[in-house]
Amino acid sequence: MGLFDRFITTKPTANEVDVAAANAPYNIQQALGGVYFSNQTATREMAMSVPALARARNIICSTIGSLPLEGYNKFTGAHVEPTQSIWQPDARITGSAVYGWLAEDILFYGVGYGLVLDAYSVSDGARIRQWTRIAPNRVITRLNNNSTEIVGYELDGVMTPSSGVGSLIRFDGLDEGVLQRAGRTIRAALELEKAAELYAKEPVPTMVLKSNGTNLTPERISKLLESWKTSRSTRATAFLNADVELQALGFDPAKLQLNEARQYVALELARATGIPAYFISAETTSMTYSNSVSERKSLIDFSLRPILTAIEQRLTMPDFTPYGTEIRFSVDDFLRGDALQRAQVYEILNRIGAMSIEQIKEEEDLIK
Repeated sequence: MGLFDRFITTKPTANEVDVAAANAPYNIQQALGGVYFSNQTATREMAMSVPALARARNIICSTIGSLPLEGYNKFTGAHVEPTQSIWQPDARITGSAVYGWLAEDILFYGVGYGLVLDAYSVSDGARIRQWTRIAPNRVITRLNNNSTEIVGYELDGVMTPSSGVGSLIRFDGLDEGVLQRAGRTIRAALELEKAAELYAKEPVPTMVLKSNGTNLTPERISKLLESWKTSRSTRATAFLNADVELQALGFDPAKLQLNEARQYVALELARATGIPAYFISAETTSMTYSNSVSERKSLIDFSLRPILTAIEQRLTMPDFTPYGTEIRFSVDDFLRGDALQRAQVYEILNRIGAMSIEQIKEEEDLIK
């Protein structure tokens, strides 16, 4: 979880820079999962050991990490060049790595955190200059007596300043996170993966060798079982004399409907993450290019949009950007069609005067 934590070699100290405090109202419902379903929540390790959920996480978070961030004037719509704190928050690593892991935190935990590494002076706007992602399991939220307001944060057991270098940036998600909301489904999927592993090691039902004669000594029983195991690894046909009887207990994978159960849980995890089931092979559909663009749009609308919104609106707050500027992820390249479709759209837009030749060249990166 602490992928970027290793880059922090010294403990941050507070300075006089007046960066906006990260304290915020606290939604008590965020903690209800841990209170009422403490034995039904899941950990990140559990989630990532389930192939369907690991694939959903990688599609969602890697896609968000790859989307460029753009700045726009809120009133005129004109493009505004974002600062380095937006497109490369931490100068030591790429911005895609920061936002990819931050998206995972919001997806799994319902909240993400950043640590302020540097900030401009008050005369320059007192905005954040550099920050990096912090693993949520390193942060403890301190609340007031009514559990309605955040009064501070502990990072690795040490209280952080409320503003300036060393303070925390909070990215609030729109729900309590998959690990709490779908913890029982993740645990069920994990148990099915364990069952699949068991049957991969022992591809037949549990067997019992029963002696029909005299009682055998422990040494003879051990030798008999060892001989049986060795023989089964070399040939499928077995021979037993009249003194020994083979009994099978339990069910084989077909009778347990193990494949069907795993497919059902994969579909439930697709629903929990909001990702279209096709993307994690949780259902069989006929996918052609003609509907692949609409599938990508569904991915944006129903899976990525809540996380994109949480990050965009936090980066638009005044400790990051000046008033009147908003930050948005650009999804145009992700949703663009093939060359023929784009050419047809450009031709129409140019004919009605909505787009010039120069703008088309710029859109297609044809300007040298």
